[in-house]
Amino acid sequence: MRVHDVEKRTNLAVPLMAAPVAAGFPSPAEEHEDRPLDFNELLVKNPASTFAVKAQGDSMVGAGIHDGDICVVDRSLKPVDGSVIVALVNGEFTMKRLRMKAGRVWLKPENSNYPDIPITEGTEFEIWGVIPKSVRMHTA
Repeated sequence: MRVHDVEKRTNLAVPLMAAPVAAGFPSPAEEHEDRPLDFNELLVKNPASTFAVKAQGDSMVGAGIHDGDICVVDRSLKPVDGSVIVALVNGEFTMKRLRMKAGRVWLKPENSNYPDIPITEGTEFEIWGVIPKSVRMHTA
């Protein structure tokens, strides 16, 4: 896993169309634009505590995170049951869904081809942050 710092270099805003675009049947074009969309504002809520990682593999496809996607990781967010997190487990980084129930903690992949990772007393475990957003980097 490669960690990337998030740097705000410019305030680059792109136009956001006011009307949604139909993904089914075509709809009449709207000639109105909404306010400009700033991707910094859209993706990063807490710049001082945010970094990005590139997803590798297919264990999180059920959460909409695919191989090569860029995931925004926010260390200021409190991890709760159901959060998608980046964690260090026994010296290796992983991205999984955090599950906590009845005093048990485990990491759940979002792909049934992979087993859960139980976090037991002997497990070295550190949560690096919560993933609130990801960006699809491949094209169809």
